[in-house]
Amino acid sequence: MSVEPFAPQYMKIGVLTAALQELTPRQIRDSDPDRAIEDWVAFARELGADNIQLSAALHPSEADIPEEAMLDPVANTLDLREPFNRARATRVLSKMSAHRIGLSDLAYFDNMLHHDAAIREKKHQFMLRVFDAAVLLGVDAVCGFVGRNQALSMDQNLLDFEEHFVPLLKEAKARGLTFRVEQCPMPGWTTSDNFHNNIAYTPGTWIALHRICERSGVGDQFRIHYDPSHAILMGQDTRSIFQYLKDTGYNFLIGGFHVKGQVVDARGIAEWGYGGQTVERGDWIGGKPSDRPADQAKAWLKQTAFCEHELPGTARHDPLAYLQNRTVDWLDHQLAARELLSMNVANTHLVVEHEYPPARIQDRDRLKPILQGSIAFTRKIDEAAACMYALQHEVLAAQEIPIQGGGREPYRS
Repeated sequence: MSVEPFAPQYMKIGVLTAALQELTPRQIRDSDPDRAIEDWVAFARELGADNIQLSAALHPSEADIPEEAMLDPVANTLDLREPFNRARATRVLSKMSAHRIGLSDLAYFDNMLHHDAAIREKKHQFMLRVFDAAVLLGVDAVCGFVGRNQALSMDQNLLDFEEHFVPLLKEAKARGLTFRVEQCPMPGWTTSDNFHNNIAYTPGTWIALHRICERSGVGDQFRIHYDPSHAILMGQDTRSIFQYLKDTGYNFLIGGFHVKGQVVDARGIAEWGYGGQTVERGDWIGGKPSDRPADQAKAWLKQTAFCEHELPGTARHDPLAYLQNRTVDWLDHQLAARELLSMNVANTHLVVEHEYPPARIQDRDRLKPILQGSIAFTRKIDEAAACMYALQHEVLAAQEIPIQGGGREPYRS
């Protein structure tokens, strides 16, 4: 009988810079684009984060979707109106070094399969700028969406993915990058009845898309940036998803995490069910889609009619909600990742993503203690799960001492 030392491994804790879009006022950062990154690096150190996930987006003057039509306006902390270059990278890396802040990856969340060829090309060219910036900043991954071509069926979108998205993955491969896809279904992206507007929303499509990537020689470039809030949105639970990936031999697909929760409103479910509000949202006026951005934003009632995003640590949960998969069981989430996924824990990033509506405060001083608390909560939850895993699966296992109880189980009905 061997004796294993107690040696828990912890994930890297970071924060997505979209948590505070206006940390640097627009009039300042528009004239000095990298000032926004410098300010966020300093802010992240105050928050207690190890890393930032650097948010890029089309500048408001170039975007095809007005901010008024968005549920969560994106942040162009990384301003790429002009291509990133070595001088800009040197400036940013110097600031990161001075504040001892790392960079998990770059993030650009947009519809890469847009049905309008001109708009799609614009987004693809911007993504290539993000790829080039990632290389200059020394990171090996970019995070984003696949999207959906609204003019095509879901099966046709698989073909569209092969034709139009795989070339982006080949560009990523040429630069030594991995593309990590967040699985949000983006229901409010369209005023149509479509709910799943990012085809990489669930393990079934992750596997289908990865098979296409494998045939095209870019299987290693396609990974998932898992966000448990989206699983809750679709009635799934993390442990069952991870178990399914292991059962099918795809538990290598998840390469990073967004730490964002979802709290389901049982009253909203009673009224609309999963899928949210389908009629009389206000995004259609007179029998046709409204051309007013504020009206178009009401398409998000497909989601917000029955749930609300959680900033980790800000919500209280009835234990029944865990069992009904109506909120994220954070401790089991981190434990299941270690038990079921194939990953290097110490090199895996946990990125806090803030989209809790009442706390979406564009005021640095007010938001600071909120984010500090959430980041500290995330770190402690991960540390607790790491300790549980090391104790149960390494120390006790080596001495043939059984674990007490059964814990959460996948596929419970």
